[in-house]
Amino acid sequence: MVVVYVALIVAGRKTYTQVPAILKEAVKAELIALDLEELTVEA
Repeated sequence: MVVVYVALIVAGRKTYTQVPAILKEAVKAELIALDLEELTVEA
């Protein structure tokens, strides 16, 4: 599910705020690894 949320965030279909709490840390780590840390901002 982490990869799915990362793909949706990158595509602009979801925001980091919409990620379930249980997945937030893993999604954040993946976005940072992709040099997309700016997408991890809570709105």
